Amino acid sequence: METNRDKIIIRTSIIGIVANVFLATFKAAIGILSNSIAVILDAVNNLSDALSSIITIVGTKLAAKLPNKKHPFGYGRIEYLSAMIVSGIVLYAGITSLVESVKKIIHPEKADYSIVSLIIIVAAIIVKLVLGRYVKSQGEKVNSGSLIASGQDATFDAILSASVLASAVIYLATGLSLEAYVGALISVIIIKSGIEMMKDTVDEILGVRADREITQKIKELIKKEPEVRGAYDLIMYNYGPDNNQASVHIEVPDTMTVDELDKLTRRIEKRVLKETGVFLVGVGVYSYNTGDNDVTRLQKAVSNKVLIHDWAVSIHGFYADLEAKEIRFDVVISFDIDPDKALELIYKDMGEAFPEYTFTISPDIDVSD
Repeated sequence: METNRDKIIIRTSIIGIVANVFLATFKAAIGILSNSIAVILDAVNNLSDALSSIITIVGTKLAAKLPNKKHPFGYGRIEYLSAMIVSGIVLYAGITSLVESVKKIIHPEKADYSIVSLIIIVAAIIVKLVLGRYVKSQGEKVNSGSLIASGQDATFDAILSASVLASAVIYLATGLSLEAYVGALISVIIIKSGIEMMKDTVDEILGVRADREITQKIKELIKKEPEVRGAYDLIMYNYGPDNNQASVHIEVPDTMTVDELDKLTRRIEKRVLKETGVFLVGVGVYSYNTGDNDVTRLQKAVSNKVLIHDWAVSIHGFYADLEAKEIRFDVVISFDIDPDKALELIYKDMGEAFPEYTFTISPDIDVSD
């Protein structure tokens, strides 16, 4: 089923296609008639933008497919693949344009601009500025990386077209032809844009650190429950722009029953989904000792010993059985050290400082704030 978000993306993309096709047609005609490589390359850039919008529409349509047995998390990540294709097209257009510009620099040809061609270029600049603002605002409205990138690209295209206009004016005023060099500059900028788009898309596919604002909000919502002393190990799983899932550990008193825990986790899942749109697909539990000052002092001593290392971010899930002489806790390890090496050092420190205790230490990765 097509959501309102999908409708906005598709409608905005169609507007972009129509505008870019018209611009590409007029610019190509001007470029051919005036023998201007810079204007022709500007037209090619508009055509690649139109093709990018088409791919965005196709990617949005495919991403909207409902989950099934083979793909239970849906098809949302297809949007990242479509963005990868778009970046490839932009990169190819930039490289091809650069080759043609260099040829024109080596074998220059005089351009022949008319007043009509200059007026059309000015109109194209205005259209691109308006289109860029509109597309970017719609992209921010529906959290579409493709639309935001297209909007920024359109605004940048207006600047490139302005440079083409400037070179034409300079040529008409002085007879100095800079348009091949302007074409080369445009090509380099297009290549840079393609590389940046590809890098951003690869980051999304590989997985990036969760946004601090959303992780902090989720933890705050969880800790609003009076029974919860802390929320840890929050891991976000992204299956598309609007499909975020997460797992977390909560620290609760060792006196809680399974029935009470069940009710608690259901309340937490409902609240987080309602206020953030994130599905909590897993809620693990740490228990903490209640009513024992000896355990509190022991926890502080252990914590001080562990956190003396710069790479030890924090410890949590601490529980001590004083009768059995057993202690267990998790330690968050930064990316500055190999986890196995860090764990070896911590076990060594614990053995030396608390030889009468047996330790179970679990390493956690510093995946979110």
